[in-house]
Amino acid sequence: MKKSVKILVLASLLAVFGCKESEKSAQSAEDPSATESVGQSGVVDEVSNPNIVQTAVGSKEHSTLVTAVKAAGLVDALSNAGPFTVFAPTNAAFDKLPAGTVEGLLKPEKKDELKSILEYHTYVGVLKTDYMQDGQEFEMVNPKKVKITKKDGKTYVNGSEIVASIETSNGIIHVIGDVLLPK
Repeated sequence: MKKSVKILVLASLLAVFGCKESEKSAQSAEDPSATESVGQSGVVDEVSNPNIVQTAVGSKEHSTLVTAVKAAGLVDALSNAGPFTVFAPTNAAFDKLPAGTVEGLLKPEKKDELKSILEYHTYVGVLKTDYMQDGQEFEMVNPKKVKITKKDGKTYVNGSEIVASIETSNGIIHVIGDVLLPK
Protein backbone atom coordinates (compact mmCIF):
# COMPACT_ATOMS: atom_id res chain seq x y z
CA MET A 1 0.00 0.00 0.00
CA LYS A 2 2.78 2.44 0.92
CA LYS A 3 4.50 1.71 -2.37
CA SER A 4 1.29 2.44 -4.29
CA VAL A 5 0.87 5.78 -2.49
CA LYS A 6 4.48 6.78 -3.25
CA ILE A 7 4.02 5.94 -6.94
CA LEU A 8 0.74 7.87 -7.04
CA VAL A 9 2.37 10.95 -5.41
CA LEU A 10 5.35 10.74 -7.77
CA ALA A 11 3.07 10.42 -10.82
CA SER A 12 1.02 13.43 -9.62
CA LEU A 13 4.13 15.56 -9.17
CA LEU A 14 5.43 14.63 -12.62
CA ALA A 15 2.06 15.50 -14.15
CA VAL A 16 1.90 18.88 -12.40
CA PHE A 17 5.47 19.91 -13.30
CA GLY A 18 5.11 18.51 -16.80
CA CYS A 19 2.04 20.68 -17.36
CA LYS A 20 3.86 23.78 -16.09
CA GLU A 21 6.72 23.16 -18.55
CA SER A 22 4.19 22.75 -21.36
CA GLU A 23 2.57 26.05 -20.36
CA LYS A 24 5.98 27.79 -20.41
CA SER A 25 6.77 26.32 -23.83
CA ALA A 26 3.39 27.40 -25.18
CA GLN A 27 3.84 30.88 -23.72
CA SER A 28 7.32 31.13 -25.27
CA ALA A 29 5.95 30.15 -28.65
CA GLU A 30 3.26 32.84 -28.38
CA ASP A 31 5.66 35.53 -27.14
CA PRO A 32 9.23 35.03 -28.44
CA SER A 33 10.48 37.98 -26.39
CA ALA A 34 9.71 35.99 -23.24
CA THR A 35 12.76 33.82 -23.90
CA GLU A 36 15.03 36.37 -25.59
CA SER A 37 18.02 37.40 -23.56
CA VAL A 38 18.91 41.03 -23.14
CA GLY A 39 22.40 42.43 -23.08
CA GLN A 40 24.07 44.21 -20.22
CA SER A 41 22.21 47.41 -21.09
CA GLY A 42 18.93 45.66 -20.21
CA VAL A 43 19.97 45.05 -16.61
CA VAL A 44 18.12 47.33 -14.20
CA ASP A 45 20.16 48.24 -11.15
CA GLU A 46 19.17 51.30 -9.18
CA VAL A 47 21.78 50.78 -6.45
CA SER A 48 25.13 50.72 -8.29
CA ASN A 49 26.91 53.69 -9.79
CA PRO A 50 25.89 54.29 -13.42
CA ASN A 51 28.01 52.90 -16.25
CA ILE A 52 29.33 54.89 -19.22
CA VAL A 53 26.13 54.61 -21.27
CA GLN A 54 23.85 55.43 -18.34
CA THR A 55 25.98 58.46 -17.50
CA ALA A 56 25.93 59.70 -21.11
CA VAL A 57 22.16 59.18 -21.34
CA GLY A 58 21.79 61.42 -18.28
CA SER A 59 23.79 64.24 -19.88
CA LYS A 60 22.01 66.91 -21.95
CA GLU A 61 25.36 67.68 -23.60
CA HIS A 62 25.80 64.16 -25.02
CA SER A 63 22.45 63.37 -26.66
CA THR A 64 24.01 63.24 -30.15
CA LEU A 65 26.69 60.84 -28.91
CA VAL A 66 24.03 58.63 -27.29
CA THR A 67 22.03 58.60 -30.54
CA ALA A 68 25.18 57.60 -32.44
CA VAL A 69 26.07 54.85 -29.94
CA LYS A 70 22.55 53.42 -30.32
CA ALA A 71 22.67 53.63 -34.14
CA ALA A 72 26.06 51.86 -34.19
CA GLY A 73 24.78 49.07 -31.96
CA LEU A 74 27.35 49.74 -29.23
CA VAL A 75 25.07 50.21 -26.21
CA ASP A 76 25.62 46.71 -24.82
CA ALA A 77 29.36 46.78 -25.50
CA LEU A 78 29.80 50.05 -23.58
CA SER A 79 27.51 48.82 -20.78
CA ASN A 80 29.68 45.78 -20.09
CA ALA A 81 32.12 45.55 -17.17
CA GLY A 82 35.00 47.16 -19.04
CA PRO A 83 36.96 49.05 -17.93
CA PHE A 84 36.77 51.57 -20.74
CA THR A 85 37.92 55.10 -21.38
CA VAL A 86 35.60 57.07 -23.67
CA PHE A 87 36.55 60.42 -25.13
CA ALA A 88 33.03 61.84 -25.35
CA PRO A 89 32.36 64.69 -27.80
CA THR A 90 29.64 67.11 -26.75
CA ASN A 91 26.67 68.03 -28.95
CA ALA A 92 28.55 71.23 -29.82
CA ALA A 93 31.47 69.10 -31.06
CA PHE A 94 29.16 67.24 -33.45
CA ASP A 95 27.74 70.61 -34.58
CA LYS A 96 31.25 71.60 -35.76
CA LEU A 97 31.19 68.85 -38.40
CA PRO A 98 30.13 69.81 -41.93
CA ALA A 99 26.36 70.08 -42.38
CA GLY A 100 24.69 66.72 -42.96
CA THR A 101 27.63 64.65 -41.64
CA VAL A 102 25.91 63.41 -38.49
CA GLU A 103 22.64 62.71 -40.27
CA GLY A 104 24.51 60.79 -42.97
CA LEU A 105 26.42 58.69 -40.44
CA LEU A 106 23.20 57.75 -38.65
CA LYS A 107 21.82 56.04 -41.76
CA PRO A 108 21.79 52.22 -41.54
CA GLU A 109 24.08 51.86 -44.57
CA LYS A 110 26.76 53.93 -42.75
CA LYS A 111 26.65 51.84 -39.55
CA ASP A 112 30.16 50.39 -40.05
CA GLU A 113 31.69 53.83 -40.63
CA LEU A 114 29.88 55.26 -37.60
CA LYS A 115 30.98 52.30 -35.48
CA SER A 116 34.61 52.81 -36.52
CA ILE A 117 34.46 56.50 -35.57
CA LEU A 118 32.95 55.70 -32.17
CA GLU A 119 35.48 52.93 -31.58
CA TYR A 120 38.17 55.56 -32.22
CA HIS A 121 36.81 57.35 -29.14
CA THR A 122 37.07 54.22 -26.96
CA TYR A 123 40.07 52.68 -25.20
CA VAL A 124 39.96 49.37 -23.33
CA GLY A 125 41.29 50.27 -19.89
CA VAL A 126 41.17 53.36 -17.70
CA LEU A 127 43.26 56.34 -18.73
CA LYS A 128 43.27 59.03 -16.07
CA THR A 129 44.59 62.44 -17.10
CA ASP A 130 46.96 62.49 -14.09
CA TYR A 131 48.84 59.55 -15.58
CA MET A 132 48.80 60.66 -19.22
CA GLN A 133 52.09 62.06 -20.46
CA ASP A 134 52.91 64.44 -23.27
CA GLY A 135 53.54 62.53 -26.49
CA GLN A 136 51.93 59.28 -25.37
CA GLU A 137 49.92 57.36 -27.94
CA PHE A 138 47.14 54.90 -27.21
CA GLU A 139 45.65 52.32 -29.53
CA MET A 140 41.91 52.62 -29.56
CA VAL A 141 39.31 49.91 -30.18
CA ASN A 142 39.20 50.51 -33.95
CA PRO A 143 42.63 50.06 -33.72
CA LYS A 144 44.05 53.46 -34.71
CA LYS A 145 46.08 55.56 -32.27
CA VAL A 146 45.33 58.84 -30.53
CA LYS A 147 48.06 61.16 -29.28
CA ILE A 148 48.10 62.87 -25.90
CA THR A 149 49.61 66.31 -25.47
CA LYS A 150 49.99 68.35 -22.30
CA LYS A 151 50.33 72.12 -22.31
CA ASP A 152 49.91 74.69 -19.56
CA GLY A 153 48.46 72.09 -17.19
CA LYS A 154 45.81 70.98 -19.68
CA THR A 155 45.51 67.60 -21.35
CA TYR A 156 44.58 67.16 -25.00
CA VAL A 157 43.72 64.12 -27.13
CA ASN A 158 44.52 64.69 -30.82
CA GLY A 159 44.49 68.42 -30.07
CA SER A 160 41.06 68.40 -28.40
CA GLU A 161 41.11 69.56 -24.79
CA ILE A 162 39.76 67.22 -22.13
CA VAL A 163 37.44 69.63 -20.33
CA ALA A 164 36.03 67.21 -17.73
CA SER A 165 36.49 63.66 -16.52
CA ILE A 166 33.71 61.54 -15.05
CA GLU A 167 34.37 58.22 -13.34
CA THR A 168 31.72 55.56 -13.92
CA SER A 169 31.16 52.02 -12.70
CA ASN A 170 32.86 50.59 -15.80
CA GLY A 171 35.51 53.18 -16.61
CA ILE A 172 35.95 56.87 -17.23
CA ILE A 173 34.50 59.46 -19.59
CA HIS A 174 36.65 62.36 -20.77
CA VAL A 175 34.50 65.15 -22.17
CA ILE A 176 36.02 66.73 -25.28
CA GLY A 177 35.00 69.55 -27.60
CA ASP A 178 35.75 67.85 -30.92
CA VAL A 179 34.83 64.66 -32.73
CA LEU A 180 37.95 62.54 -33.22
CA LEU A 181 38.19 61.27 -36.79
CA PRO A 182 40.44 58.28 -37.52
CA LYS A 183 43.27 59.01 -39.93
